[in-house]
Amino acid sequence: MAETDYTEDNIRSLDWKEHIRMRPGMYIGKLGDGSSPDDGIYILLKEVIDNCIDEFVMGAGKTIEIRIKDKQVKVRDYGRGIPLGKVVDVVSKMNTGGKYDSRAFKKSVGLNGVGTKAVNALSSYFRVESVRDSQTKYAEFSEGNLTLNSDVEESGKRKGTKVIFYPDEAIFKNYKYRNEYVEKMLRNYVYLNPGLTIDFNGEKFFSENGLKDLLEDNMSQEDMLYPVIHLKGEDIEVAITHSKTQYSEEYHSFVNGQNTTQGGTHQAAFRESLVKTIREHYGKNYEASDIRKSIVSAISIKVMEPVFESQTKTKLGSTEMGGDFPTVRTYINDFVKTQLDNYLHKNTTIAEALQRKIMQAERERKELSGIRKLAKDRAKKANLHNKKLRDCRIHLGDTKKERNLESTLFITEGDSASGSITKSRDVNTQAVFSLKGKPLNSYGLSKKIVYENEEFNLLQAALNIEESMEDLRYNNVVIATDADVDGMHIRLLLITFFLQFFPEMIKEGHLYILQTPLFRVRNKKKTIYCYTEDERRNAMEELKPKPEITRFKGLGEISPDEFVHFIGEDIRLDPVMLDKQMSIEELLKFYMGKNTPDRQEFIIENLKVELDTVEE
Repeated sequence: MAETDYTEDNIRSLDWKEHIRMRPGMYIGKLGDGSSPDDGIYILLKEVIDNCIDEFVMGAGKTIEIRIKDKQVKVRDYGRGIPLGKVVDVVSKMNTGGKYDSRAFKKSVGLNGVGTKAVNALSSYFRVESVRDSQTKYAEFSEGNLTLNSDVEESGKRKGTKVIFYPDEAIFKNYKYRNEYVEKMLRNYVYLNPGLTIDFNGEKFFSENGLKDLLEDNMSQEDMLYPVIHLKGEDIEVAITHSKTQYSEEYHSFVNGQNTTQGGTHQAAFRESLVKTIREHYGKNYEASDIRKSIVSAISIKVMEPVFESQTKTKLGSTEMGGDFPTVRTYINDFVKTQLDNYLHKNTTIAEALQRKIMQAERERKELSGIRKLAKDRAKKANLHNKKLRDCRIHLGDTKKERNLESTLFITEGDSASGSITKSRDVNTQAVFSLKGKPLNSYGLSKKIVYENEEFNLLQAALNIEESMEDLRYNNVVIATDADVDGMHIRLLLITFFLQFFPEMIKEGHLYILQTPLFRVRNKKKTIYCYTEDERRNAMEELKPKPEITRFKGLGEISPDEFVHFIGEDIRLDPVMLDKQMSIEELLKFYMGKNTPDRQEFIIENLKVELDTVEE
């Protein structure tokens, strides 16, 4: 065989848009279809909004308008507008942007100038328009290629920038924007920028008291042990309270307006300084876990030239504050030590409530320690871990730089369903946990039950969330049950378990329901799996004259060869979300408490009778 020539012609340098389109994950994390809050379509939106926020921070433009309809996204700010001569360069040339001049953007997030270029490259249609000094200019692109470049024209419009884009369906398959995720992102923007108004599809978001509003909007007043402690410094803001019902710690952390969902150096420093300050204030060497148990808090800091551990900026790696300040750790430590200590001295009722909570946590921990030990010994003896869990090779916390966002645990009922999933799963990233029968209704029970009940104890161990959410082993926890009455009941019981003991699994967007097809429609040439009646009708139309139709009654009926299609790249997941209007306590009481007339009424009103109209 002739040797292949290796010459200069073989070395090919990708231009900026080709590189982004070939390696989108490097720029926007995972792709996804919009069912998860860290999917790429939300990162695209965020990159465009970040530029508007930077304008607001610079004192230009108090309102941002966002419209999302079907697959189209429009974002309009009333800032200074991109300089007209640079409209094309700013969205299509790497290393072009106003943020390289550190004076103008001391503490902005989008420092690398990649943001809008990535949005442009990953959109089938992208349009940018700038208005300033009564003049306007716009440009249009497709997949990053310039298709239209207007002249500068006179304009009576208000100054600012408007961006319209359609994420490319060749890259983001079957995507749809979920308003709940967009709204959460927008709320965070207004909490971090008091005075800013964001108008999303006609609904206005605004915050006057920053992080204090964040905690109050996320919790019901009844669930707060004491009013929010709200502390502000030059480059730092902190809000703290404790929950009456929640067991775990909950942190909302931000750097330069970026929601660092995976924490980082600032969150670690905050947790540490909290414990130190409280120990010193009460003069008692309380356990760190007792102090932080049930805490709900938020911290936001501003750092010069922050270093993040990934392109999507979800974890802060910086140890330096920048400027004349000491390290991030020292800065946060000094601030919390002085401000929180002063606050507790001035507000003795809150200080007493906090101390009572810590002592109660200490008592509960001691009560639980014997049961925990028993549960662990029992698990070791029977080597039960292997019986329930068929694990995968790669987990969420495995790699330092980029966490494995694809790692998934399927919770299934019975052997037939878990058998199918086990045979067709990807052994690298997908694990299966099989339940035996119906789990216990844990509503109103104490944490003790998690250790006493074998299934719950093993599920907690499989997820590795006993100590904290930081050690969670799977990014996606998927309830995979039949869509019949029993399957629905199991779903409800599992959701109750998570709401009761690990609500952040839901709050942080880790819990999903697996959608499985209701029908298979096929002819000799093609097979289409249908998830709804509409899809079934369309498939029958496409495969006429006489397609063969199968209705799937349960997961166990679907063979492993077929199952692979439903848990692979075309997997369809429904996120389990909390309604901000209803506290967890109210929600559990309504669905899982004693059978109330209210609930019966609700069920009757919402009962849908589906007539089986399958044409045999």
